Amino acid sequence: MAEPGVRKRKNARGAKSQSAKNGRPTGHQTGTKRDHGMLKVVAGAVLVSLVFFVYQNYDYVYALIRAWRERPIYNFDAASKRELDFSADIPKRDAVVAAFKHAWLAYERDAMGDDEYHPIGHSGTNLTSAGGIGYTVVDSIDTMLLMGLDKEYERARKWVAEDLSFERDGDFNTFETTIRVLGGLLSAFHLTKDMIYIERAKDLADRMMPAFDTPTGLPLSMVNLAKRIGVADKDNRGLVSTAEVSTLQLELKYLTMLTDEETYWEKAETVMKVIKNAKIASGLSSIFLNANDGKYSISPIRLGSRGDSYYEYLLKQYIQTNHTEPIYRTMYEDAMAAVTTHLIRRSENEELIYTQEIIPERNRNGQITWRMIPKQDHLVCFFGGSLMLGAVTTGATGPSVSIPPRASELTAAGRRDWANGVGLVQTCMETYKTATGLSPEIVHFRMPNDNVQTQSKHDWYIKGAEPGKTPYDARYILRPETVESLFIAWRLTGDPQYREWGWGIFEAIEKHCRIESGGYASVLNVDVLPVELEDKMETFLMSETLKYLYLLFSDDTVLPLSKYVFNTEAHPFPIFTPTLQTGFS
Repeated sequence: MAEPGVRKRKNARGAKSQSAKNGRPTGHQTGTKRDHGMLKVVAGAVLVSLVFFVYQNYDYVYALIRAWRERPIYNFDAASKRELDFSADIPKRDAVVAAFKHAWLAYERDAMGDDEYHPIGHSGTNLTSAGGIGYTVVDSIDTMLLMGLDKEYERARKWVAEDLSFERDGDFNTFETTIRVLGGLLSAFHLTKDMIYIERAKDLADRMMPAFDTPTGLPLSMVNLAKRIGVADKDNRGLVSTAEVSTLQLELKYLTMLTDEETYWEKAETVMKVIKNAKIASGLSSIFLNANDGKYSISPIRLGSRGDSYYEYLLKQYIQTNHTEPIYRTMYEDAMAAVTTHLIRRSENEELIYTQEIIPERNRNGQITWRMIPKQDHLVCFFGGSLMLGAVTTGATGPSVSIPPRASELTAAGRRDWANGVGLVQTCMETYKTATGLSPEIVHFRMPNDNVQTQSKHDWYIKGAEPGKTPYDARYILRPETVESLFIAWRLTGDPQYREWGWGIFEAIEKHCRIESGGYASVLNVDVLPVELEDKMETFLMSETLKYLYLLFSDDTVLPLSKYVFNTEAHPFPIFTPTLQTGFS
């Protein structure tokens, strides 16, 4: 028999109390459960408060998370120690001049005076059945002047003086005609002081003014030059493109300064006032406006087609008038803050900076929802250089900024835009890593769990690019946007990497787009060899792509950024201080 003391110790150590056997908690257990309950209540309250805080401060929280997650894209200290050499790279510069001559002489031989050129078929076409207005000629003149091609220029000038006519009973795009033809005439005048260009420019502008005769002053998309009437774009339900109505201002303001006729300036400025008043809560701009009420329509939001040059001209209007119109600085800064928050993103693996689109969709209840699309047009590649230029302009802490800028010389917003600009240029160069070394028209970026099946090893891909298929997105139509950014980045940093990238693009154009009999053609699929070509040479090849490449390899005294602003078709206008009262609130 066990001793009593042992049994007593067993009961003390191992036996349950009667109340525990009966299912009733002890005092200690009751307190523990009470504490756990309180903890759950507190945790729930904290969670609800946190969710509410995030909801109320989404943009701030998102920015903090991005700042924590993302690596720095630009080292200001390392860049400032680089030795600068802005002297011309003469062999490469001259190679670009030779390419221009190869394009121009073929056009002049086969299609002189026609709006567009087809180098494979050795023919030209016009934009209307009533005839053309010399798009290619006028768009190319200032490039000839810069390159010192005197003989070619004299023949082009003779055509403008003797054959150019705007008495065409056809509908011409208001925006394209302004940036290419009016812009080309104005820059030709600046470089030559030849009054023939002002006479032609004024004739053209006067014929286009009726396009602005709408209830709001927003110009219609088309204009009949002979009848002098504005024409609505039937394809867009009478709406007008945001980029198109807001990318006429540099040209019209400069024309006012040359002629002292204020109506051009007033028309241009009225448009900007309407857009400012139409501002939506997000600070972003959709790609269509209603010309009758001046409001944004429910339409996509993006930095690509129909949105791109709106942002470009906000900055450039501020630069053009020598920083005397602060309203454009304010509008630009607000726009960049919104773009940074809502449109600029980084890819998951390679951390490439890109811009997304926001697309409206209507659900079953008729309500509008917005969907993010990781899609970027090649057109967006202008934005890298534009952000860098804006950073040293609106983001400067003092009257001057070093080359390259030091961190202390930029505001927080300036450093943000500079880094995003540098990163976006790098991303655009990544999209040139194709079989041809040319970038596609449109790329998409991978997103987590998107289940996209593609052969691409990168974070970006060409949608629909499958064996045997040639999607529209895969083409390269001699676009200039990336080399435009390379030129600006080179001038603002002196980093030789930008020249190296530009030369690689030029060599790819020479290898895959050059037609031996003359001219250059578009590539239908940049990722397929041998290439299949489209028989079209866009006017911006000679106006923009080859001009920016020429400037990239020239010394920095040629069209310095401190004295010139380029319109969206690369026509250089001088920076000036206006003599009339400008701006609005």
